[in-house]
Amino acid sequence: MDFEELIGEAQATPFAGWDFSLLRGRVTYEGTLPWDYESLAREYLRTTASLLDLQTGGGELLSGLAPLPPRTAATEEYAPNLPIARARLEPLGVEVADGTHAFPDGSFDLVLNRHGRYDPAEVRRLLAPGGSYLTQQVSGRDLEELNAALGDPPRPDRAWDLAAATAALGLKIVWSEEASFTTTFHDIGALVLFLRAVSWQVPGFEVAAYEDRLRALHEDLSRGRPLRATARRFALLAVAP
Repeated sequence: MDFEELIGEAQATPFAGWDFSLLRGRVTYEGTLPWDYESLAREYLRTTASLLDLQTGGGELLSGLAPLPPRTAATEEYAPNLPIARARLEPLGVEVADGTHAFPDGSFDLVLNRHGRYDPAEVRRLLAPGGSYLTQQVSGRDLEELNAALGDPPRPDRAWDLAAATAALGLKIVWSEEASFTTTFHDIGALVLFLRAVSWQVPGFEVAAYEDRLRALHEDLSRGRPLRATARRFALLAVAP
């Protein structure tokens, strides 16, 4: 397809929840993380009676962890994802709220959070004594090559990393690690669809505002020169007093 067709398809394609299967084969990954977040979550679920999943997206990951603890809840603050999460999770007995305000102090033995921003004070408030917080986070320097390729400044949260998260959390850190891998975009439509879904990567992204840069990238991609960017992740496990 030519530039206009790829861009038109990317703008017309609906995207909901956190299901990136639409990009399979068009965005590829080289390298793996030295930890497996899902396996770690399953390990802690075995001895957990109450669970909260922060920023659950469309509930894709949480539903895949079933069977879930007797009391399981989730939050999702991005309004378009909220009905998707409820439709997926409520049949499993999961309460889905639009924020942590819905839950009293000390409600949960385990709080999970993959790639969602969080308020450290709220995490501390929600954890029962001795409760655990497991999170995998996206670094503020994630995929910064995309911003550079579009002539955009670095993300405003560029300083968000393992050290910053550890210092802010105010809990006992029992394990932490950070790592990176390569993300490769193979066509301009995939890049535009990705930027629509991950709206904080290039805040206010609109095709018209970046058309010249996108056309230049399309020419490179069409000539077999894919756009590579470094995905940066960190994870930690913390325990409440």
